[in-house]
Amino acid sequence: MSLDPPDPRGVDRYVSTGELPRPRAVTHLVDDAHRMFRGVDDGTVSDVYPALARVDPDSFGLCVTASDGTTYEAGDSRVPFTIMSVAKPLVFALVCQEVGLETVRDLVGVNATGLPFNSVQAVDRSERGRTNPMVNSGAIATVSLAPGDSPESRWRFIVDGLSRFAGRPLSLDEETLASALATNHRNRALAALLSSVDGLAGDPGDAVDLYTKQSCLSVTAVDLAVMGATLADGGVCPITQERVIAPDVARATLAVMAIAGLYETSGDWLVDVGVPGKSGIGGGIVTVSPGKGALGTFSPRLDQAGNSVRGQLAARYLAHHLGLDLLASQPVQPAVSPA
Repeated sequence: MSLDPPDPRGVDRYVSTGELPRPRAVTHLVDDAHRMFRGVDDGTVSDVYPALARVDPDSFGLCVTASDGTTYEAGDSRVPFTIMSVAKPLVFALVCQEVGLETVRDLVGVNATGLPFNSVQAVDRSERGRTNPMVNSGAIATVSLAPGDSPESRWRFIVDGLSRFAGRPLSLDEETLASALATNHRNRALAALLSSVDGLAGDPGDAVDLYTKQSCLSVTAVDLAVMGATLADGGVCPITQERVIAPDVARATLAVMAIAGLYETSGDWLVDVGVPGKSGIGGGIVTVSPGKGALGTFSPRLDQAGNSVRGQLAARYLAHHLGLDLLASQPVQPAVSPA
């Protein structure tokens, strides 16, 4: 059921518009953010998978990509790392594009759990195990809907789609994948629990394997910024000019990112940053300002919720100074009456 009332004028809905400051200002601000926060050593590197613990904890890269494809970088912006949970909203978008938003919404849910990203309790206490696509259980349910007649064809759908978001072919980090497949017992338990309450489509083992593989794709902060800018531009990749998803799917994706993109700290994020974001335990965060562009950050030191410490600081600073915050406004200046 559509919640949009009919428009008697027959015109499209109004949408967010705007642009980034002038290029020189953006360059200076990105450099400033890197300089200001590169010395912050709070947080710890994830050891959820053994391979993640071997990442250089001092890596720190930033990239802003405007919706026209203009890119601004600082630090380790092209150092590869595993995408981990930053893949979740993008796979959600690809699956929604293929099978429909309401199909995904009915199986997965969209509401915040208020619990950690790998919580079993979140599945156990909800009807049919429904959570949201930004936590592990919901992401496993989402990928179980990926089209294809075999695990291989479904994987090709995912990796091709994520590559189209990034504007370049993406590849697997084989070391991290092997580490994850050997130790992802909790995710297999989540999938089995979902399957027991009809909260999963297809085989739970296949769903976990696909979810694990999507998490182990190798990306950079530049890739995250381009992927985010694709969402910011209503589904068109700014590098290739290819439409990856439809505008309504891009909007729904940004909505679920705003709801639970930083897990149980998503409310703090929205108050501090004011735009949709998604973090991953590999150290990446993508921050999206619709109509303007996106910020990709990489720093593997995480807080207790699994979010990059430096990435959050940089996002807060740049959202304010670049005008990314969707919730901020200025008083309308009163019109001057003619003399």
